[in-house]
Amino acid sequence: MQEFWFYIKLGLDHVLDFGAYDHILFLSALAIPFTFKSWKRVIVLATIFTIAHCTSLALSAFDVFTVDVGLIEFLIPVTIILTGLFNLIYVYKDAKNVGMYLHTLATAFFGLIHGFGFSNYFKMLMAEEEDRVTPLLGFATGIEFSQVAIILAILGIAFLIQEVIKVKRTYFIAIASILIICITIPLLIATFPK
Repeated sequence: MQEFWFYIKLGLDHVLDFGAYDHILFLSALAIPFTFKSWKRVIVLATIFTIAHCTSLALSAFDVFTVDVGLIEFLIPVTIILTGLFNLIYVYKDAKNVGMYLHTLATAFFGLIHGFGFSNYFKMLMAEEEDRVTPLLGFATGIEFSQVAIILAILGIAFLIQEVIKVKRTYFIAIASILIICITIPLLIATFPK
């Protein structure tokens, strides 16, 4: 049981690490178009992301499939920028609801990419482990808890800005998405394949 808690904490630290803020940026971009009224939809997306993230970890941990780390490190900021651009298109089209089908597919694909980004480190941690399922489940649990916390925080900030400060929802989505894209551009440049 102690091992399970270790991997839960590892999952929490993986997402909440401000030094590696790419995960927080992606979740922020994912949550921005949503409101508290649709909190279940964004939590479902976060769960899909967790499942995909842990699927790529499992594929790597069991030596089924590996991907070049350099490519993945570049693709992670690409997923953040694409999510931000999706938000801008959403605002531009003045859509009433975020389309869940496209959002679900993109979130699952991006989750796979983010999972492969952490897979080498995770695989190294599990090198001595005979049981690889328990660490994966513990890690997935930690990721899910931290992602829900981040999403609820973003929805709370969005509520304050939109309902208390009275910033129009489309302005909030556009400004927040542009800010996320601007923060991500240096990550994209730093990881660009040479």
